[in-house]
Amino acid sequence: MNLFDFSLKINGYPLAKAQDTLRVIQAINETEYSNYISDRKKNILDFHLNNNSFYRNFVGSSDVLWDNLPVLEKKNLQIPLKDRLSKGYNLKNVYVNKTSGSTGNPFYFAKDKFTHALTWAIIKNRFGWHGLNSKKQARFYGIPNLFVQNTKERIKDFFANRYRFNVFDLSSKSLDNWIETFKKSNFVYLNGYTTVILAFAKHLASKNIVLKDICPSLEACVVTSEMCFEKDKKIMETAFGVPVINEYGASELDLIAFENTDYKWIINTESLFVEILDSKNNILPFGEEGRIVISSLYNKAHPFIRYDIGDI
Repeated sequence: MNLFDFSLKINGYPLAKAQDTLRVIQAINETEYSNYISDRKKNILDFHLNNNSFYRNFVGSSDVLWDNLPVLEKKNLQIPLKDRLSKGYNLKNVYVNKTSGSTGNPFYFAKDKFTHALTWAIIKNRFGWHGLNSKKQARFYGIPNLFVQNTKERIKDFFANRYRFNVFDLSSKSLDNWIETFKKSNFVYLNGYTTVILAFAKHLASKNIVLKDICPSLEACVVTSEMCFEKDKKIMETAFGVPVINEYGASELDLIAFENTDYKWIINTESLFVEILDSKNNILPFGEEGRIVISSLYNKAHPFIRYDIGDI
């Protein structure tokens, strides 16, 4: 067990149980999988209608079919978190975090401890496809300014074998310092915001430097948050000398999709149910463009049922 897994365990997150659950889900054969999804949808909907007054008031009825459920939007969540928690959950027995606010409506959210552990089990599963678990990570994410929150993130970075770069300074001097850090470190992969990592790749290209030449331990780059276009991916792969892997996720939910070793997107159907809806909340046929609406199939602490993530 690595340090990060151990830290989850001592803080009451049942990672082993979550990993066992994930293995059971992934063993369900294709013909029975639709029954699994249907059962999980019914179970999580019934739970929140019976145990979450916020969601029951939002839906307006305890007798409604899934396809007729109202779509939960971020503007609906702009009330104190304690008023959105289910019966039996409070701010002390759940995982609490805040969304990035990239869509303009940041809010605090909660996951019960099993659901948060399941999130990490899925992350480990996906990163394991590429042999990256427990490997040293060059991390390109933001970090809170407040001392307590900042310290918590730094501690998590230590336990997870991560070194966090300052993504708020993309000056040439700062990027030159990043290059020097890579020369002295044995990073195995980069992970973080697409735009920031792309800026670093362009800076390397301007100096005719291939990152793997100065950091031979490097094996991959995982980009997330913003869309990674094919032309940008090629710039990064050339500048880094390693393959680029796409991740699509949301902190309040889970990993939504991840590229496998053939670099094909694999949607997370283990813990999420993904729908594509039009402007009137009608389900669109396969291949048509629409709003991405996602349901968390396990989170009992806080309802994310038919939740409009804000993406197309």
